[in-house]
Amino acid sequence: MSPWAHNLAELGFEQPSTAAPIGVYVPAVRTGDLVYTSGQLPLVRGSIERPGKVGREVSVTDASRAAEICTLNALAAIDALIGLDSVVRVVKVTGFVASADDFAGQPDVVNGASMLLASVFGDAGTHARSAVGVAELPLNAPVEVELIVEVA
Repeated sequence: MSPWAHNLAELGFEQPSTAAPIGVYVPAVRTGDLVYTSGQLPLVRGSIERPGKVGREVSVTDASRAAEICTLNALAAIDALIGLDSVVRVVKVTGFVASADDFAGQPDVVNGASMLLASVFGDAGTHARSAVGVAELPLNAPVEVELIVEVA
């Protein structure tokens, strides 16, 4: 078990299997020393647990937890492609938040992803980030997360 996978287990997280794409794409791609993940939804056993817009049907707390699940799914895609032990550092996180019209707390939602990465990777988990409000996401998901990581 890689040190990063060990950290996930120590934190009480079970690394999921790679989510099957819902379109014509791959979950992750490596180019040079970077791996880019496709946008990952908060799928648990094939379904979205808390669908809807953040600030309306979904609370910030639930959406932050959904961002964590998205991040676990992104880590699973990286692990399936090259193994988590190859990760040198997290470079960038992009979080898309399906937002009610008056919702402006996207950074609070995407903190779920950022805090998980910091807990798993320590200093190597600090990253650049974007937190963007959007009108809709696939499958009525409240959040979607993409990662870019540097690998050995």
